[in-house]
Amino acid sequence: MAESAACPAFRLGRPQYEQNAFLGRLRHFIDVIDPSTLFVSEKRLKECIKLLDDYKHGTLPPGVSDLQLWEAQKIKQAIIHPDTGEKIFMPFRMSGYVPFGTPIVIGLLLPNQTVVSTIIWQWLNQSHNACVNYANRNATKPASTSKFLLGYAGAVTSAVSIAVGLNALIQRANRLSPATRMIVQRFVPFPAVASANICNVGLMRHNELSEGVDVLDDKGNVVGSSKIAARHAIMETAFTRVVLPMPIFVLPPIIMSYFERLRFLQSNRRLLLPIHSAVCLLTFAVSLPVAISLFPQMSQIEVSRLEPEIAMATECKVLTYNKGL
Repeated sequence: MAESAACPAFRLGRPQYEQNAFLGRLRHFIDVIDPSTLFVSEKRLKECIKLLDDYKHGTLPPGVSDLQLWEAQKIKQAIIHPDTGEKIFMPFRMSGYVPFGTPIVIGLLLPNQTVVSTIIWQWLNQSHNACVNYANRNATKPASTSKFLLGYAGAVTSAVSIAVGLNALIQRANRLSPATRMIVQRFVPFPAVASANICNVGLMRHNELSEGVDVLDDKGNVVGSSKIAARHAIMETAFTRVVLPMPIFVLPPIIMSYFERLRFLQSNRRLLLPIHSAVCLLTFAVSLPVAISLFPQMSQIEVSRLEPEIAMATECKVLTYNKGL
């Protein structure tokens, strides 16, 4: 009785927590980005998949609890793409976004950036983002390699252009003192990354706009392919990619400008990089689940807002589509 109170009854393919409220989505995505799933062995993954298959076919062994089933589903969803059924490469899983992305964030926020270092860090950041966006896209329709490369080139070009351009403007701002110029320069990564993230999502997932994404009825059956739902999916994902870097690239410069004035750190400057790294890691770890919790991954849309042919093909009032992450 105590377990059922603490753990809801298992529902295959459904989140453990209520997705209509932000707090429920936050709890769900904290599970999704749990870095411990990066260390799950192949044997453990196969056990989880088998357990879920047994549940689906009604052949579940006796004694398996809801908690075990939820844990099995968490592991499978963290590693396996919901549309392709294939494993997502570890650095590009949402659970690997913070561990693999934090070193890049630290590099982007290092003071006294040169043009070359700005280009390198922006290139690395957008390369990682492009692969994460592609790996976690809605994959109900195939996408060509050429479109992936075109999107990747566009995202990197936009990020580097904005960052280098803003840095050049700051350097020419003669009214700013050197100290003020250095502080302002630290905030350059945010507009560069936020703008490029919008381009990145739009370009990497442009195929969905032309092909549409599958929309499902309340029984999980595909009703049709909707370009309108695809547009909603991409807009929602792009918005989260603007919110995500806001605290990551705004808070650490503010915090570090305070720390750097402390007498202790002025006499122990070798501690600045570890502290800077810890601040970046903490803000990234907090920001990611908050940003991706703004919208449910399996979003819903009223049939009346979709294409006429889809509305004619179902009696449901609301359909579901995979927004992607």
